[in-house]
Amino acid sequence: MPRIGVVAGCMVTQGTITRGALARLVRDGAIVYTGRIGSLRRFKDDVREVAEGFECGISLENFQDVHEGDVIEAYEVREVARTLA
Repeated sequence: MPRIGVVAGCMVTQGTITRGALARLVRDGAIVYTGRIGSLRRFKDDVREVAEGFECGISLENFQDVHEGDVIEAYEVREVARTLA
């Protein structure tokens, strides 16, 4: 897509994918890219999140080299207060 760049057609296999989430692209067992999800689409609509079992289009920020068979892992980093035992 000219405005967005390369959009990977994906199937969400576990959990949910959220726009703006941290993500890493894994190719042949090696991490190729670490950054954020730039755009998330269902059909032609820009959506906030996509649930498990649904197809979507994902564009990664500042990364255009997506190949068939790549795996995109979305994650979030949480800071948890330490408890005294």
